[in-house]
Amino acid sequence: MSSPLAPARPARLSLAVRDSTTMLRRNLLHARRYPSLTLNLLFTPVMLLLLFVYIFGDVMSAGIADGGPDRSEYLAYIVPGILMLTIGGTTIGTAVSVSNDMTEGIIARFRTMAIHRGSVLVGHVVGSVVQCVTSVVLVGAVGVAIGFRAEGATAVEWLLALGLLTLVALALTWIAVGMGLVSPNAEAAGNNAMPLMVLPLLSSAFVPVEAMPGWFRPVAEYQPFTPAIETLRGLLLGTGIGHNGWLAVAWCLGLTALGYFWSTSKFNADPK
Repeated sequence: MSSPLAPARPARLSLAVRDSTTMLRRNLLHARRYPSLTLNLLFTPVMLLLLFVYIFGDVMSAGIADGGPDRSEYLAYIVPGILMLTIGGTTIGTAVSVSNDMTEGIIARFRTMAIHRGSVLVGHVVGSVVQCVTSVVLVGAVGVAIGFRAEGATAVEWLLALGLLTLVALALTWIAVGMGLVSPNAEAAGNNAMPLMVLPLLSSAFVPVEAMPGWFRPVAEYQPFTPAIETLRGLLLGTGIGHNGWLAVAWCLGLTALGYFWSTSKFNADPK
């Protein structure tokens, strides 16, 4: 005997997909209409890339290049780190966007409408991941324009690199959503999410961990960005990955789970 509730499950799933798609479209349109925040967040990684390559490139490359300073070798070294920094910077905009929604009353209006409750967060998350990947492509294009090449990377390695960047974007987005939900206003959300852009600066993005002072080395080594950056370098440049690949995936899955449960519990409990 079939249960009368059986047809409801596909209906609920269809409703969730439809409403999540609507919320995704809303967030993408919002980002397109107000591009200043995205452009401001893109400005920092691009300027850091140009600054470190053209101003500090010869000096910085002296410690990592074989046979003396080599700006092109340092460019290859720094681009993967800049791509990770780009993701961290882009997710700051997500935290600000979520905080705006929570404080400007639109969420209260959504709660009175017949829409799937989780679609609001799903729209923010998927929209943020799309923006992160787009930002990475744009910054990567700047790197290619000034001489970055990954000639040894195969098609599979390129796909794995893109998958890693997407996974990092997903993990940091869920953390940023949680930060936006607990922030009283957009300014506080931007400040709370700032570690997502600062941590890459304290990783192996600009110099190898081995070249750092002994007291600071554990800070750079035991954080999520360093294994992700080293894995991306290995995929694009053919350097050794070692255990960094598994560590990067574990960090991403752990942060995704943490951010998801934190965000959903806060969103479902928030009376706003």
